[in-house]
Amino acid sequence: MALGVDFTTEHRLEAAALRVDEPWFASARDAYGRVWDGTATDADFDAAVPFFYGRWDTAAEAHAAGEVEQTNEAAADVYASPGAFDPAAARAALAGWGARVLVLAGERDGGPRPRVAAAVAELLPHAELAVQEGAGHFPWVDDPDRFTRTVASFLG
Repeated sequence: MALGVDFTTEHRLEAAALRVDEPWFASARDAYGRVWDGTATDADFDAAVPFFYGRWDTAAEAHAAGEVEQTNEAAADVYASPGAFDPAAARAALAGWGARVLVLAGERDGGPRPRVAAAVAELLPHAELAVQEGAGHFPWVDDPDRFTRTVASFLG
């Protein structure tokens, strides 16, 4: 988004299709589609939550339960609104940036898919891409030990 690399609805639905064998998939699939086509109800958002995690277990459920309290709705409503980003300016600013950057993507994340995260990493002069196997949008919840090892190794 900020760099002109989009996370599309198609990417999100592609990632969702990876979950077809999950026991909750059939009941959540249509709700997830409505989330991305703009017609979702609160019940649809609740039903679609498992798609954001690499696995839907007690850790994911506990994390998801705190989402409402941790969300700034006013900011969320304007995030990525028209004119919020200037990709050309962002790319120009980062082109000469000398800092090392870790771009970490979850293998099952739809926003961004690992290949989209790779496209972001290509725009950063000193970026390293890591794809956490089995993870969704919250890799630190899906596998905290692996996430910690990945980040610690990068910082090491």
